[in-house]
Amino acid sequence: MTGFSITRRRLQASALALAGATLLALSSAAQAAWPERPIQMVVPFPAGSSPDILARAIAEPLAKDLGQAVVIDNKPGAGGNIGTRFASKAKPDGYTILLTINGPMVTAPTLYKKTLGYDPLKDLAPITLVGTSPNVLVVPQDFEAKDVQAFVALAKAKPGELNYGTVGPGSSSHLGMAMLEHQAGISLQQIPYTGFPQIITSILGGDIQAGFMVPGIAMSQVKAGKARALAITSLEASDVLPGIPTMASQGYPGFESISWDAIFVPAGTPDEIVTRLNASIGKILEREDVKEKMAALYFTPAASTPEGLTELVVNEKKRWDEVINRLGLSLD
Repeated sequence: MTGFSITRRRLQASALALAGATLLALSSAAQAAWPERPIQMVVPFPAGSSPDILARAIAEPLAKDLGQAVVIDNKPGAGGNIGTRFASKAKPDGYTILLTINGPMVTAPTLYKKTLGYDPLKDLAPITLVGTSPNVLVVPQDFEAKDVQAFVALAKAKPGELNYGTVGPGSSSHLGMAMLEHQAGISLQQIPYTGFPQIITSILGGDIQAGFMVPGIAMSQVKAGKARALAITSLEASDVLPGIPTMASQGYPGFESISWDAIFVPAGTPDEIVTRLNASIGKILEREDVKEKMAALYFTPAASTPEGLTELVVNEKKRWDEVINRLGLSLD
């Protein structure tokens, strides 16, 4: 090999190394400059829903902290799966954030094995848990069962005769009651409705006897003395739902069926952006004005690490997969 060939190859190698270093420097500079334009926060539920209200409570202070607008993009449908799928396919550049609930992340992969179109643990990267809220076991105010033990005893005395409302098969309102049926050894009749307002109306009218409901719909009627809350579904008593005993304290230790909201980004989003978002949103959840807005929705702030959120998703999926598989339930 001639000296000229060796020199030329060395020059080419040096040029390639310099180009690589330049690209790396430019990439790092671009990440350091993030964000340089508005950020899209996808909410897979309609405007005015609880996730939407939580997202807007976070978006304004987040925009101030990051120095760029955070624009809410509502993409409702299929119980949150449509918007969650959209976010999972977005470019992982830090300009798409997803605020979603547990359903699309936990139960949807098992309920829609063929048609879901995304894998929550592979296609999305966790940022932080936002908040948690228990469901409430509600019955008519004049219902003869005044606590969970009495409700179970009545159900055992009248197998298959007591009706409960749900917002559809596979919903938390369905799976929570299915878990109680299994643990208590009772049989109830599910009556599907289009939404929680219809369920509470039927409870008040005596058309159905019970329902695991979101507190935002149930508690106005409970406070008005028109319905009775027998229990909440968190493991511990709730500051936002004071005075209502837990299922666990009424003979069903370990019974837990909480709703939660959390923030994710498309998988592959740079670690520096994930860290920045986690720290910023964690501080926002400590603000008193944000806590007040969340309390009005019966949510308790619950910031987490990304690793903690992943652990939550994995553990929740394991819990509800057991219930779904026992029911043989598929929504494909």
